[in-house]
Amino acid sequence: MSIDDDVALLERVPTLRLLGEGPLRMLAIGSEQRDIARGDHLFHQGDDADCGFVVQRGALRIDNGTGAEIVAGPGTLIGELALVMAMKRPASALAVEYTSVIRISRSLFQRVLESDPAAARRLRDEFALRSSQIASDILTAGGKLSG
Repeated sequence: MSIDDDVALLERVPTLRLLGEGPLRMLAIGSEQRDIARGDHLFHQGDDADCGFVVQRGALRIDNGTGAEIVAGPGTLIGELALVMAMKRPASALAVEYTSVIRISRSLFQRVLESDPAAARRLRDEFALRSSQIASDILTAGGKLSG
């Protein structure tokens, strides 16, 4: 894929779209492509997470070991939190067909945010909004359980 194709793919990811075209171009240029054969793991639950992945083609089964599985297809960002903080993978990712991903390292992502403070603010605001929504959802669920 060309850099322009990669930028177009990254623009499809809601979180990344917030960054704008310049930062997305820097991510596309600095990232790397990985191919995963059907039946191979991209990563395992408990692995150190130092990057996020955007599915280019194919599909990955994400399994956290509790029976709650999802299938991530093209345009899906996997490992969003790993882009901003050190952590362990909370789930495993298995290719259900031949799959290509764009690997975005945390160090690259942080350099892009440092180079564009406005993009960093937009991302921070989105994370704050999501955190607020999650807290509200938890309070609502707790009220229903105790009521």
